[in-house]
Amino acid sequence: MAVKTRAQEARALPVNQIVAGDCVEAMNALPEGCVDLVFADPPYNLQLKGTLHRPDNSLVDAVDDAWDQFDSLAAYDTFTRAWLKAARRVLKPDGAIWVIGSYHNIFRLGTALQDAGFWLLNDVIWRKSNPMPNFRGKRLTNAHETLIWAARSENAKHTFNYEALKSLNEGTQMRSDWVIPLCTGHERLKDDQGAKLHPTQKPEALLHRVILASTNPGDLVLDPFFGTGTTGAVAKMLGRDFIGIERDEGYRRGAEARLARVRRLDADALQVTSSRRAEPRVPFGVLVERGLLRPGEVLVSPRGQAARVRADGSLVSAEHRGSIHQVGAAIEGAPSCNGWTYWQFRRDGKLIPIELLRQQIRAEMGSAS
Repeated sequence: MAVKTRAQEARALPVNQIVAGDCVEAMNALPEGCVDLVFADPPYNLQLKGTLHRPDNSLVDAVDDAWDQFDSLAAYDTFTRAWLKAARRVLKPDGAIWVIGSYHNIFRLGTALQDAGFWLLNDVIWRKSNPMPNFRGKRLTNAHETLIWAARSENAKHTFNYEALKSLNEGTQMRSDWVIPLCTGHERLKDDQGAKLHPTQKPEALLHRVILASTNPGDLVLDPFFGTGTTGAVAKMLGRDFIGIERDEGYRRGAEARLARVRRLDADALQVTSSRRAEPRVPFGVLVERGLLRPGEVLVSPRGQAARVRADGSLVSAEHRGSIHQVGAAIEGAPSCNGWTYWQFRRDGKLIPIELLRQQIRAEMGSAS
């Protein structure tokens, strides 16, 4: 019997399709190590008893569907461990998973993730800017849900587009509390009677942040609880591929219609701010070797202190000598200093950061590769 190659397996994957059926069976039918990211929005097991009414006696459209009902916590745990095992099998060695839940299930999910061998990276609080009130007045308004982000294993080199998330947050490091409104208005899918098609449809803004943070264009994202297709819609828009698994025919129809309306962004729009850690290392001495700075040339600090460049790429000031970082830190009396952003050189009467020379070298390295 002929053995399929990795490329043949990839071609056989149901990429950008919705698979009908049970999520565990569907994942077990996929090749091992074939997806880059799993985003899972499993049943919350809300354990609702009876109907819920607003103060005006109108009925709240709560989550009372059969797929969210389990006979016991033990049954829910068995279900959770089964689908997590299947999800971990299909993840690539450097893959990762995001799971989302409420206080009803997130703590059980966290335990199951660790027991399955996943390595927790962050928990993220999705703070809803427009939460549903607590109509009975017996508890706090439940204004958030929790996401857990985990690598497939402790040694996995998971994707994290740090600079892109920082840019998304106007230049400030992205925090683990995200303020995003519930899915409402034109984004909320409706059935033929005008009611919500799915009670827990997630906002596209939430998936945008998750997918931008932890995948790259061309990556494959799997959602085992596809619902109305938010993961697929955002993945498609951002130039990623997806596999959705959903057993409810009505949800699948709604998701397929939704996906047909989504247009993938062009290549330029998909580019994001890259991590500086991923850029080629350029020693300061290369600038001296290349003649971009000459031995004896004077560099100037932001406060006007001077240091001379030496032939070996070190600096010497009136009181200090060492690397561009060491001399900058000594002058400032600081434990460390980024010399690339600290020092400037003079050209035509203007002060120019030496960082521009490093970027010039990097651009040449990139064009040569």
